[in-house]
Amino acid sequence: MADGDGLGEAAIAAASPASAPGLSLSLGWRERLRAGLAGTGASLWFVAGLGLLYALRVPLRLCENLAAVTVFLNSLTPKFYVALTGTSSLISGLIFIFEWWYFHKHGTSFIEQVSVSHLRPLMGGTESSISEPGSPSNNRESETSRQNLSECKVWRNPLNLFRGAEYRRYTWVTGKEPLTYYDMNLSAQDHQTFFTCDTDFLRPSDTVMQKAWRERNPPARIKAAYQALELNNDCATAYVLLAEEEATTIVDAERLFKQALKAGETIYRRSQQCQHQSPQHEAQLRRDTNVLVYIKRRLAMCARKLGRIREAVKIMRDLMKEFPPLTMLNIHENLLESLLELQAYADVQAVLAKYDDISLPKSAAICYTAALLKTRTVSDKFSPETASRRGLSTAEINAVEAIHRAVEFNPHVPKYLLEMKSLILPPEHILKRGDSEAIAYAFFHLQHWKRIEGALHLLQCTWEGTFRMIPYPLEKGHLFYPYPSCTETADRELLPSTIVTLAYHFIMFLFTQRRRFLFSSISQQDYVLLQQ
Repeated sequence: MADGDGLGEAAIAAASPASAPGLSLSLGWRERLRAGLAGTGASLWFVAGLGLLYALRVPLRLCENLAAVTVFLNSLTPKFYVALTGTSSLISGLIFIFEWWYFHKHGTSFIEQVSVSHLRPLMGGTESSISEPGSPSNNRESETSRQNLSECKVWRNPLNLFRGAEYRRYTWVTGKEPLTYYDMNLSAQDHQTFFTCDTDFLRPSDTVMQKAWRERNPPARIKAAYQALELNNDCATAYVLLAEEEATTIVDAERLFKQALKAGETIYRRSQQCQHQSPQHEAQLRRDTNVLVYIKRRLAMCARKLGRIREAVKIMRDLMKEFPPLTMLNIHENLLESLLELQAYADVQAVLAKYDDISLPKSAAICYTAALLKTRTVSDKFSPETASRRGLSTAEINAVEAIHRAVEFNPHVPKYLLEMKSLILPPEHILKRGDSEAIAYAFFHLQHWKRIEGALHLLQCTWEGTFRMIPYPLEKGHLFYPYPSCTETADRELLPSTIVTLAYHFIMFLFTQRRRFLFSSISQQDYVLLQQ
């Protein structure tokens, strides 16, 4: 593994722009020219300021004010300076104690964090490197501004399992609950947002279902769904609830979703005809659209799980064409996974070309799928020993850079892909760049990495070295914004606490290879567990 780490660092160094001699000299000349101009401009401003003060010395009465200040300073006794020194020392000591407590609890300096996060943007601080328009550094700045608006946002897992047919079957077999209460509560909120609207009181069955989505007890929700079907046999949301929670197999879930689709299409056509009559009808159309898209998406996932992959791909493509505004559902991630199962790598690249864009939020599925495609071209013949002797080819550099990008976005994923940590059932919600997203990605994509010969071997040789190349993961990175400070806290709500603790201690362990003063935050017991 040591050889792999060294190869990763050498590969990243070779792949970085600084490795090109001509480019580095060009940038150095430009930096020196800009620094000289900046120094000349500062001198001119200083001379102009002195001249302005001299011209205004009479109107501003500078001499009299200076004399008054001199008299005040001469009147101060030594006791004042002793008291001033003691007071400043006391305040400094209190600040030091607070900094020690904050660092011991959070693993970072409070003053440093505030200066990096808040003061530097206000003062217009930027990196010293020179960036061309459209360069990655400019892209990072735009991503940082967007991230500040949605830090630690929890997303719906695009590949979440079925409550009855998968999560509950796990509970029957093991006696353990795979979902946390926080995760299920978020799902309940999603259901109320997607499947209800202000006009539910006009239809008795929708009124019953509105109450059903708020029920905490699964049997009560299922009972309410049957009551809604008694009032209206074409209640699509009632079939959705039964398919999600009562069906014990994927076949049963698909049968109920097909009934929901038949009812949902009828209601959707009616809403389309009345959508312009009032704002209430427009809200009803939005709700019915959400229901229809949800049903078709789950039918596609049923077809994928039952082996009818081409059918699933067709449904997903049709959904993306028919309802392009609903990109927040991340249907393209379902499509990527199905296309990888078909080994249609050209189609996968076409989807990535559309959705791997700077204006769209990234995900582990996008970053690691892009890395997998570039790794696929070189992994079957890759050898660390050969690469260390002759250097990396262009294709290998591209593959290593793609792995570097993916690891920087979510460093938890390689542990699961390399089976160094055990997988669990993915949650219904994920935190991007967190351990929950890594579990959700690896749960479905591990088989695709195993299918490509040598892909996992290349990942193993480079991922730890690439992580160490990130400047300061908690403060800044090369390609992406810093890891939000609330990432571990949010993941603790979505996953079992022991899993989250080990995952984040391991990332901190890699981080401390460069900043060893943080190593004291990992106990000896955790260190032994990390080595296993």
